[in-house]
Amino acid sequence: MSDAHAIRLKRLKFRAWHRGFVEADLILGPFVDNHARDLTEAQLDALEHLLDQPDQDIYAWIVERVPTPPEFDGEIMNMIKAFRDIAHKSLGAPHGG
Repeated sequence: MSDAHAIRLKRLKFRAWHRGFVEADLILGPFVDNHARDLTEAQLDALEHLLDQPDQDIYAWIVERVPTPPEFDGEIMNMIKAFRDIAHKSLGAPHGG
């Protein structure tokens, strides 16, 4: 892993864990911890673009309170939603909870 890539991953981890909206932190932080290392450059680009959006919007899309806009309704969002489902099942939480 190059130094630039390692720095990019550290920045992504920080951004995912320090959203300012705890519910988003608790999904995005662990998702990045578990998956960012394995994402392609294009997937990292998509994740970074997603993290540029307001916390309330991202969280609403993740828990499917509102439809995800087409621009963000792709592979990364699907991965995050699948991760959410796995995390909720392991904690015994209801879907979207």
